[in-house]
Amino acid sequence: MSRRSEEKLAERADRLAEEEALRDLAAGGSGLVGLDGFGAQAAAKKSAKSAKKSAKAKAAGSDAQRGGKEKGPAKPRELYVPARGWQGAGGGRVGYMDPPTMWRATTVQACGMWPFAAGSGSPMTGVPLGQHLSTGATVCGDPLNWFTRARYISNPSLFMLGMPGLGKSTLINRMLIGLAATGVVPLVLGDLKPDYADTVRALGGQVISIGRGRGGINVLDPGAMGEAAAKIGGEAGEVLKAEAHGRVLNMVAALITIVRGRTMDDHEQSVLSAVLHHLRERTPPGRTVLLPDVLRVLTEGPDRVRAVTLDRGDDARYRDAVDPLHRSLLGILDGPLGDTFASETSTRIDANAPAVCIDISGIGEADTQLTAAAMLAAWSDGLGTVAASHALADAGLAPRRWFFTVLDELWRPLRAASGIVDRIDALTRLNRSLGLGDAKITHTLKDAEALGTDADRAKARGFVERAGMVVCAGLPKTEMEDLGKVVGLSRREIELVSSWSSPPGWGVRGEDEEPPGRGRFLIKVGGRPGIPIKVAITDAERELHNTNTRWTTNEAAIEQAAARAAREVARLSQDGPLPLAFPGDPAPLELPADDASVRGWTA
Repeated sequence: MSRRSEEKLAERADRLAEEEALRDLAAGGSGLVGLDGFGAQAAAKKSAKSAKKSAKAKAAGSDAQRGGKEKGPAKPRELYVPARGWQGAGGGRVGYMDPPTMWRATTVQACGMWPFAAGSGSPMTGVPLGQHLSTGATVCGDPLNWFTRARYISNPSLFMLGMPGLGKSTLINRMLIGLAATGVVPLVLGDLKPDYADTVRALGGQVISIGRGRGGINVLDPGAMGEAAAKIGGEAGEVLKAEAHGRVLNMVAALITIVRGRTMDDHEQSVLSAVLHHLRERTPPGRTVLLPDVLRVLTEGPDRVRAVTLDRGDDARYRDAVDPLHRSLLGILDGPLGDTFASETSTRIDANAPAVCIDISGIGEADTQLTAAAMLAAWSDGLGTVAASHALADAGLAPRRWFFTVLDELWRPLRAASGIVDRIDALTRLNRSLGLGDAKITHTLKDAEALGTDADRAKARGFVERAGMVVCAGLPKTEMEDLGKVVGLSRREIELVSSWSSPPGWGVRGEDEEPPGRGRFLIKVGGRPGIPIKVAITDAERELHNTNTRWTTNEAAIEQAAARAAREVARLSQDGPLPLAFPGDPAPLELPADDASVRGWTA
C-alpha cells in the first residue's frame, strides 16, 4: 500500500471514530449515561479511540475484500467504565466508604441473620458495659464472670475511683441489672443517696430503710445465720453459731470504736464475749438479745463475766475492769446511735429475695457517726446472710446462690474513727471463699491518705491492690500518677483519664452541657493494657437512676402552688376590696375589687 493510501485510510478512521462517539454520546448509550463536563469529554475521547481502531479494521477489511481476502465483520468494542468511576470532575468517582456499624447479639437472637461466629479484640464475657472508645467493639465484664468463667482475675472484686457526677453508680447499676438476669443476687449494703433503691425495686427485690424514725438494726441479732444454724443442727450448726457469735462481737466492737474514736482494749473484748455467751445461754428461744441486756449483765456481774476480769473476788477490781466498757455502751444507747441500734431489727433481710438494698439515705450528711455505724451494721447483716445461704447449700437444704455486694461512698465510714478500716478489711477480705463478688466505690486515693495512722492508710491502699478489677473515671493528673504507682498505668492512660476530669463547656443558650468524661471509664486488670469504654444508658436505666433528683423541677408542685394562689385571690376578691400594702406604709391601700388591672397584678 502506498503512503498516500495509508494517509487516506487514517483520515477515514478518525472521521468514523468521531461520528460513532458523537452518536453514542447523543444516544446516551455505551455507559455514558449521567456523564457531563470533563467526564463526557474523556469518555468521548476513549470512545473515539475505540472507534478509530474499529474504523481501521473496517477499512482494512474492505481493502482485503477488494484484494480477494474476505474476513468477518469486526466486533465493536464496548466503552470501559471503571468500577469506581473515572477520576476528575464529573467523572462520577466514588471514594472509599466507612465500614458499617457493627452490632452484636446472642446466637439465639441473631442466628438466622448471621449464623457464623467471629472473634473479638475486646472481652465478651459478662455484663455488656459499653463500647470500646478506639474500635467501637462491645466490651463486656463484671467481677463474677471474669473470675468464674473467663479466669481473667484471681479475686472477684472491683474497686472504682472517679470524681463525682461522671457515672460511677450508673455503671454499677448496669452490672446489678445484668448479674440479676443471670441469677446472681445483688446486695447494696448502705445506699446513701439513694442510687440503687429504684433499681432493686424494679428487679422485684427488697428495700430496707434504716435511720431515725425509719427503722433500726439489732446488732446482737444473729439473723439469717442463727436461723440457718438451727435448721442445719449438729456439728455444722455449732460451727455456724460460733461464726455468728464472732460476727456479732466484731459489730459491737465497731460501734464502740465509733463512739470512742479509738479501738477497744483486748481485755474489754474478752469481757464482751463472755457477756454475749452468758446471754445466749440464758435467753429463751424466740427472743433476741438487745444492747440494754448487755448493760444489765455488766451491772449484775455473773461469775462467768467476772472470771475474765481477774477480779479475784474484789468487786472494786471488777468495776475498774468493766466501767470503761459500760460507759461506752451507755454512750451508744443514750447518744446518737441509740434510736437505731437499741431495739429490735425493724425488717430482716429476706434470704430468698432476688435483690436487697439497705437504704440509709434518711441519715443526715453531717451525722458521720450514725452513717458509719449504719453502713457497718448493714454490711455485717448482709454478709451474714451470704454465709447462711452457703451453709444451707453445703448442707443440701437450699440451692447454691452467688452474691454481688456494693459498698458505695467508702470514704465516709473510713473517716468515722480510727480502726474502722480493720472492720471493713475483716468483713471483705474473704469474699472469694464466700462465693461473693464486691464493688467498692470512692472518689480518690486521697480518701485513704486522710486516715489517722500509717497502718490504716496502708490497709486502705490494700483495697486497691487486692482488687481484681480497677475502674477509673475522670481523675486529675496528680491523682492518676499516684494511682499508677499502685496499679501500673502507662503515660498515655494517665493522660486519657486526666482529660476526662475537665469541666463541661459553657452553654451558649443555657442548655445542659455534659462533662467530657461522663460515661467514660478505663478498666485495668493486672498488668494488661487498660480498656477505655463509653457507656450509653438506655431510657429504662435513665428512669431508674438519677442522682440529681433534688435538682429536678417538680412541675406538679409548681402547678399546685399556682392553683392555691389563684383560689386565694378569688376568695379575697369575693370578700371585698383587695388591700395593697407596701413596706413602711401606716395602713393598707384600699382598692376596688372590680379593678381588673389590680386583680391581674395580684394574681
